[in-house]
Amino acid sequence: MARIGEVQAPAATRDALARGRLRASLVPDLLVEARRIVNTVIAGWHGRRKRGIGENFWQFRPYVEGDSSRIDWRRSARDDHTYVRDREWEAAHTVWLWADPSPSMLYKSTGASVSKQSRALVLTLAMAELLSRSGERIAWPGLTDPFTARNGAERIAAQLMHAGELPAKPDLSDIRRFCDIVIASDFLDPVEETMAWLDVLARHGVRAHLIEVADPAEETFPYAGRTEFTDPETGDKLTAGRAEMLGDEYRLLYTARRHELAAWCKRLGWSFTVNHTDRLASEALVRLHMAMTADGGHAGLTSGHAGLTGGGHAGLTAGGGHAGLTAGGGHAGKAVA
Repeated sequence: MARIGEVQAPAATRDALARGRLRASLVPDLLVEARRIVNTVIAGWHGRRKRGIGENFWQFRPYVEGDSSRIDWRRSARDDHTYVRDREWEAAHTVWLWADPSPSMLYKSTGASVSKQSRALVLTLAMAELLSRSGERIAWPGLTDPFTARNGAERIAAQLMHAGELPAKPDLSDIRRFCDIVIASDFLDPVEETMAWLDVLARHGVRAHLIEVADPAEETFPYAGRTEFTDPETGDKLTAGRAEMLGDEYRLLYTARRHELAAWCKRLGWSFTVNHTDRLASEALVRLHMAMTADGGHAGLTSGHAGLTGGGHAGLTAGGGHAGLTAGGGHAGKAVA
């Protein structure tokens, strides 16, 4: 059977230096792509505006009894309603950004336009660009402290290019209340491990926005016949005589993992978005913008695909595929049952 996908990396995908060089070679082009995407959605981006202390006018709104805001009599004189004038909150907000650097993110099937790593980096750099233009403070855990700069995306890109081996999961314990964090990953680890890692954010009152970057082959499991699956994290291999016999159980586990994680995010008031690598990155940016502009809100499972609840996770890599069930060059998951 012909390969359905493969790892986008130098020969030794487990070699940290090789992965670092790959990332460094990708970042400049991905920064250009991120800015191109930003320019297509910037017309609808107005920062995460809200009422608060500031000098700039934001909006008029109807007066309600007990409202402490001052009535704007000039605006109220135009009709039979009473209005108050809101000012815009001007304090900079801190948003942390992180893209998963693990080997499973290097996978790309023939049905996808880019690897998961490329898409995750484009999304985080695009968010850095948008937030920087809005005057927000941005940071990358384990790489930079929070900073404000008009060229924020470029500064983060430069740090990524010169960074050594990045941790599979950064320490999030220093992120404090009232901050947001955007995390782009395939989230193919067991749900319990992901929840345990992110639990510190919930305890600190941080609002998280999870973007699951998914390759289409990870969901459809298009494998048949004798297929060799390889786990890119460990190099372990599994040979299936009739791969199609694994399809139903695999798809059930794959969607169950996603839905359980999405439901957990919903309970915490976090957002969870799925972005497929055969779809536009701008789709995820629009949904993420809606989630971040909601006052303490949550964006739920905003994706073309849903998923069900369940545990665990899945996948090996097939025929030189990638993480997850990557078969015949395909992929999906990180550890198959």
